[in-house]
Amino acid sequence: MKIAVKKALRNIEQQLEGDLLFDNLTRSIYATDASVYRKLPLAVAYPKNENDIKLLIRFATENKTSLIPRTAGTSLAGQCVGDGIVVDVSKYFTNIIKLDEEAQTVIVQPGVVRDELNNYLKPFGLFFGPNTSTSNRCMIGGMVGNNSSGTTSIQYGVTRDKVLELKTILSDGSEVIFKDLSAEDFTRKTKLETLEGEIYNTLFTELASEEVKQQIKSEFPNPEIHRRNTGYAIDELIQSEVFNSSNEKFNMCKLLSGSEGTLAFSTQITLKLDKLPPAESIMVAAHFNSISDCLKSVESVMQHDLHTCEMMDKTILDLTKHNKAQEANRSFVQGEPQAILMCEVKGDTIEIVNSKADKLLKTLKEQALSYANPLLVGDEITKAIELRKAGLGLLGNIIGDKKAVACIEDTAVALSDLANFIEEFTSLMKNYNQEAVYYAHAGAGELHLRPILNLKKKEDVALFRKITSDVAKLVKKYKGSMSGEHGDGIVRAEFIPIMIGEANYEILKRIKKAFDPNNIFNPGKIVDALPMDENLRYEVDREEPVIETLLDFSKSDGILREAEKCNGSGDCRKLPEFGGTMCPSYRATRNEKDTTRARANALREFLTHSEKSNKFNHKELKDIFDLCLNCKACASECPSSVDVASLKAEFLYQYQKENGVSLRTKLFAYNNKLNQFGSRLPRLTNFIFSNDFTSSILKKSFGIAKERSLPLISTKSLSKTTLNTSNKEFKNKYIKTIYLFNDEFTNFLDTQIGIDAIELLNRLNYKVELINHEESGRSFISKGLLEEAKILANKNVQIFKEIISLETPLIGIEPSAIYTFKDEYIRLADDKASAEKISKNTFLIEEFLQQEIKSGNITSSQFTEETKNIKFHGHCHQKAMSNQLASFEVLNLPKNYKVTIIPSGCCGMAGSFGYEKEHYYISMQIGEQTLFPAIRKAEVTTIIAANGTSCRHQIKDGTNRIALHPISILKDALL
Repeated sequence: MKIAVKKALRNIEQQLEGDLLFDNLTRSIYATDASVYRKLPLAVAYPKNENDIKLLIRFATENKTSLIPRTAGTSLAGQCVGDGIVVDVSKYFTNIIKLDEEAQTVIVQPGVVRDELNNYLKPFGLFFGPNTSTSNRCMIGGMVGNNSSGTTSIQYGVTRDKVLELKTILSDGSEVIFKDLSAEDFTRKTKLETLEGEIYNTLFTELASEEVKQQIKSEFPNPEIHRRNTGYAIDELIQSEVFNSSNEKFNMCKLLSGSEGTLAFSTQITLKLDKLPPAESIMVAAHFNSISDCLKSVESVMQHDLHTCEMMDKTILDLTKHNKAQEANRSFVQGEPQAILMCEVKGDTIEIVNSKADKLLKTLKEQALSYANPLLVGDEITKAIELRKAGLGLLGNIIGDKKAVACIEDTAVALSDLANFIEEFTSLMKNYNQEAVYYAHAGAGELHLRPILNLKKKEDVALFRKITSDVAKLVKKYKGSMSGEHGDGIVRAEFIPIMIGEANYEILKRIKKAFDPNNIFNPGKIVDALPMDENLRYEVDREEPVIETLLDFSKSDGILREAEKCNGSGDCRKLPEFGGTMCPSYRATRNEKDTTRARANALREFLTHSEKSNKFNHKELKDIFDLCLNCKACASECPSSVDVASLKAEFLYQYQKENGVSLRTKLFAYNNKLNQFGSRLPRLTNFIFSNDFTSSILKKSFGIAKERSLPLISTKSLSKTTLNTSNKEFKNKYIKTIYLFNDEFTNFLDTQIGIDAIELLNRLNYKVELINHEESGRSFISKGLLEEAKILANKNVQIFKEIISLETPLIGIEPSAIYTFKDEYIRLADDKASAEKISKNTFLIEEFLQQEIKSGNITSSQFTEETKNIKFHGHCHQKAMSNQLASFEVLNLPKNYKVTIIPSGCCGMAGSFGYEKEHYYISMQIGEQTLFPAIRKAEVTTIIAANGTSCRHQIKDGTNRIALHPISILKDALL
């Protein structure tokens, strides 16, 4: 970056109340969105108010640069990519300003999350209808920019239909409110001697003649297609009383909706709301043996007042088989369908909705095209919808360089043309040896069609252009819309002249010029488009970097491709209220830098572009991984399964090879050795740890937060307490022999839990064997000391490989320790076959007990009938690699125990993370999101349960409540 540019940026930085960042790291993580494009921005701004935006507009004008508006950054067409200043309003423009319950309207800032708004509106019986697959993180500003629609559009319309007013800042810095205008109001606007007046004048001059109106009607997409975002919506404007004999008011919001931030900068949005949908629902999930049969059914089923009509093809359905978060959502799938059509009917009563479902089933049976039509209700519908929502993100799960590319995924045609269009489309794809992905808002005539291409290769980039060009011509043949809901952006803007005709396209260019004479608002989108096959995320025909790693990333074809799996869908930006765990640090800071996406993108950038011999040796990477808590949620909750915890471990290992390992890092990594040493004189150790004077010296010396309590050593280790455990006499033949992994946390810190586990298992008639083995290596892995972890992994695999089987499983108490066998050991161990075998027969103790309950070996009759209430918080690694159901079912074994799972994400402690002084505040902030409030609200008599040692420590420090391990609770419940 030139010195003069840096100086100018520093000057504007001083004037802004918000933030302006232009370091390499920030620029790199904002260089991409969810599209195939990459452009390194000049800077990233987080404006705090409207004055900040005016300052940025002035700066852009004076310095001949541009402003690229951005909310969640989930755009698929490259709308958020540019070389100017990215203006991210997701941090500060997040207020719901005013609700008018009677008028059914709400005023919001552009950074309000769609689902967050609907949670706020629900108590009032209202909601905002348009519903995208990204609804738990996409924001209203982005929805207006793209004119988003989603699954509900067949009932509630698109965003354009809901925008009543927009408070905007124009390219000259003036504030203008756009809203309904009568013809007289419009005329008065044309007389203003301002930029606003110039805009109205231009529109009237361009659109008033009958010839132009006929030209627009003739060339623009069929008005039957309500999801159409091709260019600027001048076809909507000519329907108003200004240009027509209708009674429809003129509203500039029709034009600005779908304009992708190229005309004005919106700061407040007034939306029309709908009453909540009817309470009762039934979904018919019609299964088909072909795409053709599925699409032939659409027009008929749409006669049934459907609320949703969505299609998924076999490619999407197969991907859900391999995604941990989606496995449970696909239970309704029968056989191996080529397509499923999800048709939902709603009604105010069960009788009404049953009647609607019966009529729908009758139509499907008469057509005889579907082979199964399961009915879904309640939570089953929610799961099916979540499965469909995950679809686009799951496409990033294709291993290797070939990906399902977003270029023609937004075509929309009239329902009557749908089957014929798809038949021609399929034929076209066969000419290119393509098996496209079919993923559709079928009821709206919109198909998300994606070819599988390798955009790192010149020949596929050429195919990228050729396929898009041919499909554009096919869509035009059916008078369809090339951009149904995802916008034109970079990928489709080049084809707008084909879609609407050259004469109409020239009108769009003149409208853009009127609004934005200096071309500062998001240039290269819609008009004067950037070439669709340039500025791609990957350099074409590049020589792939060779990157050696200690962890095995072969399942993703290497660490670089593991990072490249991130397609930018932004699932890691969802807020705590929408469940899950990913990504704890983003939930605390709301900074893009702290998302899974940012970490993957940053690693990809530096591994690809770094000229250092050790490409990991960048302070920027250290900064971006700093707040990763290793929760592993991304490995399961991210649709692309980007495993950032493993990426971080490898990064730390490689970085520390060049920069050394700090004393504090060694302290935490070798904590088991230190605990072993402290256990020789446990009372003295605990006095030093708990005494205010001595503990404060320790904390200050090692960078531990002064507010944090230190863990106390057990008076006797588990290994010393249970020397003769395996020799226990059983009255009857024991059910099974199990090997208990005496992890480093249970051995020295939570010995009583280990004793409880052995007693519980013995009394339930299981023979427990403890053998000498190594610690799990969890602390070494989390601190990037992978060589040390590898030694432990190899030793433990050798120790257990001949004795662990289905009949003699390995059982663990501490989730973070036992799950190393199921995760990192497979990446670390030299004997991978043995590691895999052990992994398949390794279980968290609750998982083992759950299996035995199902086998009938353990029953409620063995436990007390006393009544107790329990609230359970699950460990992150359990959530990521298994689920909490095992702990829930085990705690529910005593028949009068009432158990609820706290819907918390990460507790915030995450091993050593919560101890480190610079992380303490964020650690507690994460705990305060859901976990701490839920515990504080619990009655004193309610038992708090948590199976992670870090979680229990965090609960104690955050709420002053003692949390018990589920096994201790169950042991105490034995008769």
